[in-house]
Amino acid sequence: MDRNLALEFVRVTEAAALGSAKWMGLGNEKAADQAAVDYMRRAFSAISFEGTVVIGEGERDEAPMLYIGEKIGKGGGPKLDIAIDPLEGTTLTAQGRANAISVVAAAPSGHFLNAPDTYMKKIAVGPNAVGAIDINASVKDNIKSVAKKLGRDIEEITVVILDRERHAGIINEVREAGARICLIQDGDVAAAVATAFPSDSGIEMLIGIGGAPEGVLAAAALKCLGGDMQGQLKPRNEEEVQRAHKMGIKNMDKIFTINELAKGDDIMFAATGVTNGSFLKGVRLTAEGAITHSIVMRSKTGTIRYIEAHHKFSRKPVY
Repeated sequence: MDRNLALEFVRVTEAAALGSAKWMGLGNEKAADQAAVDYMRRAFSAISFEGTVVIGEGERDEAPMLYIGEKIGKGGGPKLDIAIDPLEGTTLTAQGRANAISVVAAAPSGHFLNAPDTYMKKIAVGPNAVGAIDINASVKDNIKSVAKKLGRDIEEITVVILDRERHAGIINEVREAGARICLIQDGDVAAAVATAFPSDSGIEMLIGIGGAPEGVLAAAALKCLGGDMQGQLKPRNEEEVQRAHKMGIKNMDKIFTINELAKGDDIMFAATGVTNGSFLKGVRLTAEGAITHSIVMRSKTGTIRYIEAHHKFSRKPVY
């Protein structure tokens, strides 16, 4: 993949973040999400590539744009599979809470798991704890293993978990093990990425059940960062099971490794902060426009770039 495309895709996440940030704290989740989708779709149309959305806003009958299978880009470039979340954290944005981001991941055709819109059990760690996790092991055993790999006491390990009723058992197990907990309202892609920056985020592990599409995006990011992740689909009903079968996943008990969620060494990941978070600053409005803070990574080189962009709307309006 042409490395220059990585910077083009940062412009895509910047556009989506700028669009949705106008709705921060206004309590309108739909408007914030729609703005992110609209701005991202227009930004994609300016890039010379042939893209296919494999993780998107839903199936064609559920989403008017950026749906699974949609062709994007203006053509004339490489053929790529695209995984997107124009606004991870619609509720976070609407309520003005932390850790809302706009996300794009790209890879050659067939390198991302075609994950259905269902739940996924996940466990993720940063690069210093690779090989220490086992999704089939108990929460306590995983925490002990990660602590040992990191050379830390269990009491120094912080586990990030979505604050959901379904996680009551996991929360109790973490507390019984003696580790610390960071509960989040939404945004487990950002939370998974945060495990790769423990000195900044204070987070060493992610455990719990969240969206399967977000699991693929998290795997793409951690692949670029050298981290580790495992996932297992947890469909809620027979309709979701059939959706998974339609996408080629026959075994609902299968444990997906990070290399099955995001294959190969030619993956690109870009994200822009919408609201302030654990590893990205949110959009800051200025008299002339806005300032955005983004990250772009490539698995091939392991290079991580942070980009602070100062946008002057009088010279270059947002899409």
